[in-house]
Order: sequence, then C-alpha cells, then structure tokens
Amino acid sequence: MEPVSTPRLELAGVTKSFGPTKALDGIDLSVMPGESLALVGENGAGKSTLMKVISGAHQPDSGSMFLDGRPFRPQHPVDARRAGVAMIYQELNLVPDLNAVENITLGSEPCFGGGWIQRGRRLELARNALGRLDYEALPLDVPVGALTIGQKQVIEIARALLHNPRVLILDEPTSSLTRHDTEKLFKALDSLKKSGVSIIYISHFLEECQEICDTCSILRDGQTVTSGRMDDFTLRQITTSMVGRDIEDIYPHPPDSIGEPVLEVRSLAGQTKPREATFTLHRGEILGVAGLIGAGRTETLRSLFGMDPTSAGEVHAHGRNITGATPSQCLGAGIGMLSENRKEEGLLLNRSLADNLTMTLFDPVSTAGVISPRRQAGATRTWMDKLKVKARHPWQAISELSGGNQQKIAIGRILYHGSDILLLDEPTRGIDVGSKAQIYQLMVELAKAGKSIIFVSSYLPELLGVCHNIAVMNRGVLCEIRPASEWNEHELIAAAIQAESANE
Repeated sequence: MEPVSTPRLELAGVTKSFGPTKALDGIDLSVMPGESLALVGENGAGKSTLMKVISGAHQPDSGSMFLDGRPFRPQHPVDARRAGVAMIYQELNLVPDLNAVENITLGSEPCFGGGWIQRGRRLELARNALGRLDYEALPLDVPVGALTIGQKQVIEIARALLHNPRVLILDEPTSSLTRHDTEKLFKALDSLKKSGVSIIYISHFLEECQEICDTCSILRDGQTVTSGRMDDFTLRQITTSMVGRDIEDIYPHPPDSIGEPVLEVRSLAGQTKPREATFTLHRGEILGVAGLIGAGRTETLRSLFGMDPTSAGEVHAHGRNITGATPSQCLGAGIGMLSENRKEEGLLLNRSLADNLTMTLFDPVSTAGVISPRRQAGATRTWMDKLKVKARHPWQAISELSGGNQQKIAIGRILYHGSDILLLDEPTRGIDVGSKAQIYQLMVELAKAGKSIIFVSSYLPELLGVCHNIAVMNRGVLCEIRPASEWNEHELIAAAIQAESANE
C-alpha cells in the first residue's frame, strides 16, 4: 500500500470565542488515515468546544479545517456526518424504549418508495454495524434501557458506523465501562483503524490513551501546547503539559494512623442490592470499594444514606442506631453523600454555586427563615477559596463550570453541612488530572482532620494510591477487605471476577 501523506483531518489556527471568553485560541491539529489521536487537557482547556467545531455544532471564528485535503466547514452536525465525521458524546443519546436495531438505524431507516420501513434491510444494517465491532451477540430485540452501559456504548458507536465515517470522535467512551467492556471496545477501535478510520480519542484516563493512541495533542487554555507521537511522551510529561506545572506525586499518602470506629454496618441488605455488607469505618480512615459495574457499590452507599430502602441489617453511626434513617436524618447524624451522577442527582445545574452549596442547610445563612444573599455569598466564597474553585462569583450558574469545579462544589456542600462521614461515589469520574490531584489531596487532608471516607471508584490506581483499606464488592456482597498495601490491580480484578464466578 502506498504511504499516505495527506492528513485525514487537519486544523490550522482555529479560534472560537463566547463573548469575552476565548475558548479556542489558534488550535492546530492533524490526524492521519487509520491513526488514533489522543486529545487531552484539563476541563476547560477547550476540548469540548473544539470537538463541537469539528462536528458542526459550533462555527469557528477563524482558522481553517481540511478533510482529506479539501476545505471542511460544516454548518450543522448533519453536514459533518454526511462528510464522514461522527461524534460520540460522553452522554449517550439513545431512546431507551427502542431496541438496538431501532436505535442504530434511527433517522436512517431504509424505506420502500411509499415510506414503509424495510425491516429486513434495517436488521441487516444493524447487524453489519455490530459485526464491525465484534458484537454480533448483542441482544437486538430488547429495549436498550435494559442493557448494560457497555452495550449502550456499543450501540452508539454502531449507529455512527452506519454512515461509514472517515473520522470517529469519542468523548470519554470508557468512563462507565468495565475493564472487560473497555478491552472489547479497544479491540473494535483497532479494527476500525485497520480499515482506515481515523479516531480522535478524548479521555481523562491517560493510561488508556497511551495504550490505544498513536499520537497525542495536548490543549491548555484553548491552545495547542504540544503534539507528537504517543511513544515520545511519558505520563508525567503529559500531565505536566496539561496543567502547566509539575505534579510530583498525584497520590498523596493518607495519614499513618486511624482512630476509633465511627460507622458500623452489619449484614446490610437492600431490596435487590446490597445482598450483604458488613464493615467498620474508623475515624480518619479512607476505605476504598472496588468491584465490577453493577456489583452493588452504588446501591450500598444509597442504602447507607437512606436513598434506597433496606430489607435487613443494622447501621450504627457514632454508636447510634440509624438503621432505616432518611437522607435528612443521615445528614443530621453527620453523614454526607456525593452521588456518582452529579448532573442528575448531585447538582441543580440551572442554579448558582451559592444555591447548590447551601441548599441542604440554610440556618447559617438565614434569619427567622429569611435567607440572606450576602451571607449565602460569603459562605460560598469561603468554600470556593478552600477548595480552589475556579468561578467568577458565587452567583454564577454552576452549569458554566468545568466538571472538576462542579465536583468541588458538590463536595463543598457536604463539608459546609458539617458531615464527618463522607460517602463518595466516583468523585473523580469525568474530571481532568489536575482536578483529580486536588481532590485526592483534599481527601487526605480531610482524613488527617478526622473525617472518615468511603471511596467508591472504578479506577483502581486511585484506590491503591489514597486508601488505607480496600474492599471488593461482587453481586451485592462486600468482601475481601484488606490494607491497600496488600492489593495490586491484578489482584483486585481477579478477586472481583473470581467472586463473580463463585456466585454463578
């Protein structure tokens, strides 16, 4: 095969401003046919805006774009899709009540002359698209709402393949996938690359980028900091370029000693999950919880916090029986929870930072039931300073903040409420490495100050890096609690998988 010298997609000097804010400031980018490019940067670096420009959702203010050497300036996402550029967003856009075939062909259904859908042809198109991803066995006749998050991700990609894209853009495609589904996705992407599809891969999991991507382009403050072959970058060089400073140790060491028990859970069971959870959390302890997606980690935290009903077991906080307590009662007992779904459960995106931070406790910012905006803003500024939140002012809409800054406000609300037992469900999901490092540091500082933390995460390096002890959860059963020093990634995965097999 003749070597290809023309980039599949090339950008030169692309700019985009929103009012006085310059989101993109002269971006240069290039990806060759059959090549995978990692696009990395902190939240707010310009990645999302750049992808929306490439996919036709935004129009650039200036600069040039070329697709296979020809000028490319889509006016609408439909234009980009027809030209061969497909975008897979982190928030999946599927219709839960339709099945896989109907979702894959939605908007592109093959029809007879009278407008009647060719059902046989539609099924064939869906099967061919899934076949390219090595997912022929995926169930086709059940609503996608009943499928796993990994299967939903595959359906989203299969829908994009229906139009035979030349460029496939994926935004955080593995943020909710198991390692098994991630490996299958990587295999499918490798097959697409071999067929000539160019891939732009956006992820905060830098190790994944190193594993799957050929090249790397690093953005910071709307500019291209550096680009090159992935093999030429170390992980430390990538993080340093992203944040503009050297991060010596992304995982700070937790305090050496822990105190007396503050939360005792005995044989806790929910309506479906958890099936059985028994553990003790001590003052100043960070207890990590690993496990496969769907194992029951989130359900355990929700049951502890009174969001889901329990069917058996006991929960004692500070020696007081709080079994069956409501979320309000849990807050009163010093327990605070951070939901894994901050956009739907953790925050009111249409409200300000001040409203989000103070909404569970108005007493400190009100008199005789009347809220004082001045005191509300003052309390918010205090926590903005403590947590290093980047925002213009307390009354800014929280939807305008980056994911990392949104997460800091969600954590700040728990701390503002005075909680000393923190249930953190995937607190670093979908945020950049700089914000992750700040949250790790915050967790360790809280532990040193006597706060106790249950830390649920699908990202094993961070559990191993900041936790005192780690438990493995499988099919609703919490087991295998050991010091973090006695685990490694392979053993954690093996424990989860073996436990799953043992329960078959």
